[in-house]
Amino acid sequence: MSDKVAVNIATSKGTGILHNQAIVANGVVYCSGQVPADLTTGEIIAGGIQEHTHQCIRNLSAVLEEAGSCLEKAVKVNVFITDMKNFAAMNEVYVQYWGAVKPVRTCVCVRDLPRGADVEIECTALAGKESKL
Repeated sequence: MSDKVAVNIATSKGTGILHNQAIVANGVVYCSGQVPADLTTGEIIAGGIQEHTHQCIRNLSAVLEEAGSCLEKAVKVNVFITDMKNFAAMNEVYVQYWGAVKPVRTCVCVRDLPRGADVEIECTALAGKESKL
């Protein structure tokens, strides 16, 4: 039996993803970074940083659900943005997705992201949907 289980959303199998969207190991879900792409087509959605942040988090939510977890179980989030001028606008969206006990987070400004994205978000979450927090 494997110590880790790969997680991939069935609708994204034809989108050219070259890695697993998540790995579950020892009760923890490690999610790969999500760019603001439609999970069915793989295309970056239209819009600016706020629409893109929503899409990244919706994608993470879908991956976590597939892994048997949920956003509320996230303990660590890493955000990568290409322009710190977008930090406040990204945060306006980000805070809508977690309750009073938000996951710890790092936000890093990077020069480029895959496929020309302006934001990418990854997270680590506890496995299991039942909240015991």
